[in-house]
Amino acid sequence: MVRFFITSLILAAAPAFADELSGTVIAFDRVDNVIVLDDKSVLTIPNPEIIPEGLVAGDAITVEFKSDGENGYAAFVSIKKK
Repeated sequence: MVRFFITSLILAAAPAFADELSGTVIAFDRVDNVIVLDDKSVLTIPNPEIIPEGLVAGDAITVEFKSDGENGYAAFVSIKKK
């Protein structure tokens, strides 16, 4: 029982790792905060403060996000221009 408890504490304390997606912006809707990448990924960004200033089609970006498994994206962490 003690081993199970200690293992549970260690797993609970482990940091959550974010996933990354890189690509070139082919479209950006500033009103609805939707980014379309060259691989046809469509990202609806609920927190627009992470969108880089002056983002335009043709920009290469890296998007860091938390995955929701088969359901897609759980949360967007950052968007950076390359």
